[in-house]
Amino acid sequence: MTIEMIRSALGWCSIINIGLLLWWVFVITLAHDRVYKFHGKWFKLSVEKFDEVHYTGMAFFKIAIFLFNIVPYFALRIIGS
Repeated sequence: MTIEMIRSALGWCSIINIGLLLWWVFVITLAHDRVYKFHGKWFKLSVEKFDEVHYTGMAFFKIAIFLFNIVPYFALRIIGS
């Protein structure tokens, strides 16, 4: 496996993960009540707790994308130049 292949994989992983994060944000933003009602069938959460869980999850996911995809991608771009 070459550095170029790893760099390409990290780039695509970043794009896919950012797409998933954006999808999550749009779904929670545009269909908040529907998603809350759907999850309310399984979990007893207040609206505030539901928002807190999703906001925390999005923040963690965003940090993970930067830490595990974007930073290594740019590190490989720097050393590969």
